[in-house]
Amino acid sequence: MAADKLLDMPTRESALPGRAEPIRTDEVHYVNGRPLKGPYPEGFETALFGMGCFWGVERVFWKLPGVWVTAVGYAGGFTPNPTYEEVCTGRTGHNEVVEVVFNPHEITYQDLLKVFWENHDPTQGMRQGGDVGTQYRSGIYYADEAQKAAAEASKAAYEEALQAKGLGPITTEVLPAPEFYYAEDYHQGYLAKNPGGYCGIGGTGVTCPIGVGVEA
Repeated sequence: MAADKLLDMPTRESALPGRAEPIRTDEVHYVNGRPLKGPYPEGFETALFGMGCFWGVERVFWKLPGVWVTAVGYAGGFTPNPTYEEVCTGRTGHNEVVEVVFNPHEITYQDLLKVFWENHDPTQGMRQGGDVGTQYRSGIYYADEAQKAAAEASKAAYEEALQAKGLGPITTEVLPAPEFYYAEDYHQGYLAKNPGGYCGIGGTGVTCPIGVGVEA
């Protein structure tokens, strides 16, 4: 995206109006065939992360043992049921996010947080690498107070690790999970449908101490 892309969040009043009806998306996951919108097995939990372009982010998570299904979408803004083109204008306020449905008996939320921190650069503000704009901001959107506590503890621990390596402060937003809008069908499982497609994510190379003796 161009460097002059909007870097400021719109207000509710200035955001695009969107629409009442959801946009068309896939019914099942392209890789594992499980229903994107449920029903999910009893006792499974949901996590929501923004880490830059959601194509590569989704692939990172769908490969993890214990993850039941993943979906890409938009969250954190004002425009109801936005299209990708609308999100790309910077006038919806939405972030590109990945919803992760997981079995907490096979993979913990702390495990997912470690993957989150180590697979992008959370110090970059309204961009991720060459992808510039509010839709590429780093974000953790927690489902409950337990996830909030774990997210905040992991953020503090990782920030200390980053600063020890000379990196700047973390810009990740940690907020209650907003409404999640599924992205268009062609975005779901994108890198499985397009194996040579663009993947813009990359970590800092700094290990997150969660899971190596530090409790979130």
